[in-house]
Amino acid sequence: MWFFILAELSVFAIFFIGFAVTEQLNTELFTASKAKLHPVAGLINTLALITSSFFVALALHAISQQKVRSTVIYLVLGQLLALVYLVVKLWEYSFLFDAGIDIETNTFFTLYFLITAFHFLHVILGMVILAYITLRARKNAYQQDISGFEAGASYWHMVDLLWIILFPLVYII
Repeated sequence: MWFFILAELSVFAIFFIGFAVTEQLNTELFTASKAKLHPVAGLINTLALITSSFFVALALHAISQQKVRSTVIYLVLGQLLALVYLVVKLWEYSFLFDAGIDIETNTFFTLYFLITAFHFLHVILGMVILAYITLRARKNAYQQDISGFEAGASYWHMVDLLWIILFPLVYII
């Protein structure tokens, strides 16, 4: 899992560097394009993912103490907040499409849609992983070894970390 996380972080680092360099070459275009984004949606998504990661951390602590019921509750709450992220992001995409903005509008929006859609897919994969460890936790499968649980939680925290970098890079700075 650590190799996979490192590989994913490397891919996103390339995206982030490419975005930052392209922004320096097209400052006016990026400033005007960022003004068309919905920063409240970005903030809601940031809060949803940070809080989701908090619940996953609480779930990890609970499973280490063999508190299965608490673990499952925390993981479900984490997944519900991830679902909030997905719904808000889809609303935001719809908002942009309704305004006539898509991946071909300009360089900013090409990069915006590529990076955020790639992250969106990672959120979906993270939710699948969280669902899997939730089901295993319900079956009390982590009595002896919680390393699989830790790996799933680590992936989820990586997804959150990426958004914490992506949000200010794309929406604020």
